[in-house]
Amino acid sequence: MRIGEIAALVGLTTRAIRHYHHVGLLPEPERRPNGYRVYSVRDAVLLARVRRLTELGLSLDEVRDVLMDDAGRDLADVLEELDADLARQAAEIEERRRRLAILLAAEPGETEASSPALAALFAQAPRTTSPAAAKDREHLTLLDALGVGGQQVYAALGPLAADPALLALYERLDALADAPTDDPRIPVLAADLVAAVPDEVFAAIPTEGRVVPGFREALLAEYAPAQAEVVRRVMEAFMRRSRG
Repeated sequence: MRIGEIAALVGLTTRAIRHYHHVGLLPEPERRPNGYRVYSVRDAVLLARVRRLTELGLSLDEVRDVLMDDAGRDLADVLEELDADLARQAAEIEERRRRLAILLAAEPGETEASSPALAALFAQAPRTTSPAAAKDREHLTLLDALGVGGQQVYAALGPLAADPALLALYERLDALADAPTDDPRIPVLAADLVAAVPDEVFAAIPTEGRVVPGFREALLAEYAPAQAEVVRRVMEAFMRRSRG
């Protein structure tokens, strides 16, 4: 048989067969005086086996191991490794689909590139158009990307995020957008915000993180002056409680 004939017989391309020759997977057959390769039934059997093994997902190196005699590895060993690798890939795909399901369940415009734990936390929060709430989501997403926080912190924040009373606190913070920094509502709101955070949250948040110097000032600059004063007081209370 010529190369085109054996390729048609075993369901491969002539290019694939030439590649198998090139990488040493298939030995070169005898050639006719005109230079054409002459393939035997034995070659067809070997190529059919190569095709079957590659369709199972084996790499060409693994196929070569299986086809070797005493120096090679048993087919069962190679297939067990392949099965374990496929199981790992299936688990990774399932986890990615779970994360996508959380993001797809969110409202339009609320699908941040966050960890599964933070996405689950966001899914618990009531819908709101509060600018202060939107800032909190942005800041949490940034901290999540920096590796600050984690599943334990988000689990502790869950009851607070799901509490509709939190929306009233956001609305009070929004109301300070045009207020002066000596507004009497500032210390009261700061105290209420600190009181609303469960002790479990302060216990879960690590005192050492990957936040760079200057982040605190940059975060406060995101708010109007009176709002920034509230956030500053809350942050100072957090530092005292987390260290205590």
